[in-house]
Amino acid sequence: MSEERYVPLAEVKEMLEEESKLRELTPEQKLALDQASKMSRTDADKAGKLMKELTAIDFISEGVAVKIVDLMPMHADDIRVLFAKERLVLDKKQIEQIIKLVEKYF
Repeated sequence: MSEERYVPLAEVKEMLEEESKLRELTPEQKLALDQASKMSRTDADKAGKLMKELTAIDFISEGVAVKIVDLMPMHADDIRVLFAKERLVLDKKQIEQIIKLVEKYF
């Protein structure tokens, strides 16, 4: 059985592009590639590096890190929304830490 993990859109785009070189994509894969191409805001290499830095921070889960990489939020309110489901209230210092990391890879 394959390993399950969260994957940023940039990595999904790269995986589907590689697959399209090998064979014809299914309609669902074509739609996923189109969506990933339109919505990813960085490349897979930068996304991976940012994911690594974000998950190293103790209060950021892997799921939230992927959402941060996908959305690349630049405002405090956008970051707060991502943590709303986590039931974690971030202080200004934590939010600034995330924004600085996102700016580094944007």
